[in-house]
Amino acid sequence: AYGRPVIASLRGQVLYRTATTVTIEAAGVGYQVFVTPAHALQLRLDAEVLVRTHLVVREDAWTLYGFQRPEELEIFEHLITVTGVGPKSALGVLAHLEPEQVARAVAEEDVKAFTAVSGIGPKTAKLIILSLAGKIALALSPIPAAGEPVGQSGSAALRRDVVEALLGLGYAERQAAPAVEDAAKALDGEDPDVAALLRATLKLLGRS
Repeated sequence: AYGRPVIASLRGQVLYRTATTVTIEAAGVGYQVFVTPAHALQLRLDAEVLVRTHLVVREDAWTLYGFQRPEELEIFEHLITVTGVGPKSALGVLAHLEPEQVARAVAEEDVKAFTAVSGIGPKTAKLIILSLAGKIALALSPIPAAGEPVGQSGSAALRRDVVEALLGLGYAERQAAPAVEDAAKALDGEDPDVAALLRATLKLLGRS
């Protein structure tokens, strides 16, 4: 008998993207891949990209999840082994937290870091910490250098990108735009990139 199919990565042209998906054409086939909003923001139409992927096979669907860094894929694959954490919830964790922050939250048994993610309650958060303890801390590389800052230069365009991502996730503009402004003020002086601003905004929205 053959094992389950594996699509470990895709290299190709970006045909289409939303706040949470990207369609990549590889060898004449368009593959829809679910990604975090921060990842989607960095993928430009018609650009050639390389995305690391994990294929989830179920009776009613084969679904691809894509990642920029091998550490993100590693965290995702650990998370989906935890009872109560499906692929969408695992991707939600990575939308809120960098892999290094996940490792830190596990090491410090920080339940609140995980309950800030929609769909993850205290019991599931404790299971995540228990299941991942000792498995990820040594495998992580340093946090990469920040990309384009959200400070004075180019801040308006980057904030618009974050608002667009939030609209794609179902938030209303009257809710998204003020939250982005509040998150930018809270991050003032930290010189974060657009992904950091998006994560900070999602945390604020999760508390409200």
